[in-house]
Amino acid sequence: MCGNNMSVPLLAEAVTVSGTEKETAAVIFLHGLGDTGHGWADTLNDIRLPHVKFICPHAPKIPVTLNMRALMPAWFDLMGLSLDCQEDEAGIKKAAENIRAIIEHEARNGIPPHRIILGGFSQGGALSLYTALTCQHQLAGVVALSCWLPLHKTFPSASSGNKNIPILQCHGEMDVMIPVHFGAMTAEKLKFIVNPQMVTFKTYPGVPHSSCPQEMAAVKDFIEKYLPRI
Repeated sequence: MCGNNMSVPLLAEAVTVSGTEKETAAVIFLHGLGDTGHGWADTLNDIRLPHVKFICPHAPKIPVTLNMRALMPAWFDLMGLSLDCQEDEAGIKKAAENIRAIIEHEARNGIPPHRIILGGFSQGGALSLYTALTCQHQLAGVVALSCWLPLHKTFPSASSGNKNIPILQCHGEMDVMIPVHFGAMTAEKLKFIVNPQMVTFKTYPGVPHSSCPQEMAAVKDFIEKYLPRI
C-alpha cells in the first residue's frame, strides 16, 4: 500500500463510504455549490455495492461571484448560470487537476482508472464531465446529474480523445436553476465528443434541482454495469 491521503488535499477530509468486501472499484462523487461531501454520502450509501468504495470530497470555500462574492464551498467560481456567461477557466482547470490527483492516488493504491467512475451533482457534475473528458486516463464512466459541460466551446479540441467513455446524464424536468434544456444541449454536445451511443440522457417529470429515487436507481444500475464485481 503506497500513497498518503495527506498528499492529496481533497482526500484528507473526504467522506468515504467503504465497501463491505475487498474494494476493487471506486466512485468519486462531487457535490454541488454550497454543499459538502456529507450531503451525498448518505444518498450514495443507500445504493452502495459491496466491492465499490465511494469517495465524496469537500470543495474548498471560495468567494462566489454569483452569490455576491460570499464565501462558500465551490469547485470553481460561478459568474452566472446562463449559456453565454463568462467562465472561471483557470479555476475549472485547477479543480480538474485536484480531482485527477484523487484518481492518481487511487491508482497508486490498487484501483486503476478503468475501475473508477467520476460523478457529481450540479457544479460537481459539471466538474466531473470536464475532468473525465480531459483526463488522459480512460475512466469507467461518468455520472452527471443536473449539470452542464464547463468551457463547452473548447470541445472537442480540449478532449483527451477517449471516445468510449460511458456517460449517464440525468436531469429534473422542473429544474429552474439549471434548466433541463441546458442538460439536453449538453447531451447533444457530448455526442460530438464521445461516441454518441455512449451518452444516455434521462429526464424526470416534476423533479426540481435535486435528485429522486428513480434517478438514484438509474445511477445504481449504471455503476453495476460499468463496475462489475471482478
